[in-house]
Amino acid sequence: MRCSYMEKKNQENRNVTIRVKRFDAKERLLKSSSFKVSANRFSTVLGELIGIKEAQDPSLSIRYSCRMGICGSCGMVINGKPRLACETNVFSLDTDEVIVEPMRGHPVLKDLVCDFGEFFDNHRKVMPWLIRNNMKEKFRNDVEHTQTRRQLDRFLPFSYCIKCGLCVDACPVVNTNSAFVGPQALAAVRRYNEDSRDQGIKQRLAAIDVKDGVWGCEYAGACSAVCPKGVDPALAIQLLKMDIMKRKFIGSNKSKE
Repeated sequence: MRCSYMEKKNQENRNVTIRVKRFDAKERLLKSSSFKVSANRFSTVLGELIGIKEAQDPSLSIRYSCRMGICGSCGMVINGKPRLACETNVFSLDTDEVIVEPMRGHPVLKDLVCDFGEFFDNHRKVMPWLIRNNMKEKFRNDVEHTQTRRQLDRFLPFSYCIKCGLCVDACPVVNTNSAFVGPQALAAVRRYNEDSRDQGIKQRLAAIDVKDGVWGCEYAGACSAVCPKGVDPALAIQLLKMDIMKRKFIGSNKSKE
């Protein structure tokens, strides 16, 4: 059986230039390094960067772990868009030059490696854990808190976050106001507030009901557009604004269904 033209094209290797904008910690600026690689239809940007580190420049610093879109470690800006390098197919970019640079919404340590200390500080600020009024449950729980499918569906869409930081990097508010808590942390608030087992909604809403909390969001929607797991932080933030307004002006005490 003869292969079609497109099948033959997909089987061919393609010469691609990977241009890496590397952060020089000493001079505090980005410097470009170009590498020639031979990519096939299965090649990912992360795979090519690992190959460059192994065969061309061992000094190249990159951050990665699972290589299968689960850990979120390999977030970077690829051809102008925050992406996971392990999930970005080289051929899908439809260009012979791939430009890779460190994320802009996080402090950069070296080359493509960013510091996530502030990211996780903001995450912890919003109390992203189940809060129960009965403190004894931490040590002994005699009751099983079961959930219906409907209760699960209320928070499940916001629970897929892998903390890759792409939403924070894409957010124009984060990139102009470092005090803004960010879309990832706010989406985590929605996830726990909607959990029927949780009793900490008042504490979390109070923590984000500030200028640099939920009200810092300008609803650009960039956070949702880049999420590799389909979480919708922009929606979560708007729902949180509604929750705060209802509790302030309507006095809503609606229980979680």
